[in-house]
Amino acid sequence: MSPPSSATAAAGGGGGGSGRRCELRKDAVFGRWVIFSPARARRPSDFKSSAPVTTTSPNTRNASNGGGSTAHPPPSCPFCIGREHDCAPEIFRFPAGASEWRLRVIENLYPALRREEEPPASDPEDEGRGGGEKRFIQGYGFHDVVIETPYHDVHLSDLSSTETAEILLAYKERFLQLAALGNIKYIQVFKNHGASAGASMSHSHSQIIGLPVVPPTVSSRLRSMMESYGGTGKCGLCEAWSEDIIIHQSQYFSSIAPVAASYPFEIWVVPRDHLSHFHEIDREKAVDFGGILTEMLRRLSQQLNDPPFNFMIHTSPLGLAATSLPYAHWFLQIIPQLSGVGGFELGSGCYINPVFPEDAAKLLREVNLST
Repeated sequence: MSPPSSATAAAGGGGGGSGRRCELRKDAVFGRWVIFSPARARRPSDFKSSAPVTTTSPNTRNASNGGGSTAHPPPSCPFCIGREHDCAPEIFRFPAGASEWRLRVIENLYPALRREEEPPASDPEDEGRGGGEKRFIQGYGFHDVVIETPYHDVHLSDLSSTETAEILLAYKERFLQLAALGNIKYIQVFKNHGASAGASMSHSHSQIIGLPVVPPTVSSRLRSMMESYGGTGKCGLCEAWSEDIIIHQSQYFSSIAPVAASYPFEIWVVPRDHLSHFHEIDREKAVDFGGILTEMLRRLSQQLNDPPFNFMIHTSPLGLAATSLPYAHWFLQIIPQLSGVGGFELGSGCYINPVFPEDAAKLLREVNLST
């Protein structure tokens, strides 16, 4: 995962392609080629979102979960405290049973999959390997929403590391509940922030989908990491990172601009210890993870004008074979939505990124969070 030692990779910040030449890099985790084409970009420092997600001033967004809200939520928002009766059924809340809750996990009112459907009688992928490929199964699964704060004007980047840790531990609790069912094969946690990133509600929330199959992108990622491990004898995410792509390191996590980032200013937050499953996280690591996650979101917001973004937790399938554990390493990916995906990317599976990750990491390191 270390960047190539070419003169172009070693070049400093620069702007809009100064000192940079077009380059192709292969991502050893997702197994895809990325074209870095700085001639297609403005200066990296000018690569900002043209329409920030929120228009609330920082002075009215700094209330924590315990401090109350300073702005009036829209009357139609069912995620705000006091509007619980307008939501789909609740699964659990923190604190349990409290009227003054800090977060809630609820069913999605418009689920992609339905828990009421009959689960598959057998593993569809096992049948496929036996030659009788099963292409249609009932739409069984789980689709939940994590309401991250009771207050409409508070965003994930406003929360403390401890408050964010509670959200991460809620993910873990739901992971364990779904894993105990025995018929869920993969659990995807994701967050859409901003309408252009797919968020239908502006109140801060994230989502969890439990699937009865392992998605093809997950299988492809594991194959790619297995091939990398077979060539080097090391997990691709356990390697020592080049200082050029490190944004920040905490006790348990590293945040990097991946060397073959598919998107401008893409960030990965990676456990420094080799861990295959997200739900292995404990409270101490969750607080540390919460701190580095909110710091990365603040750096993106300040550097890129509060852009829409997605984040996804890339973990291992439930019931992963023990032989896969040495190369399976979970991480969180943050993608600011700064440019669309076009026909070339859709047709080829290759991506064009106008910002070298070394430049993105440098600009994100330079953000002054004390102001």
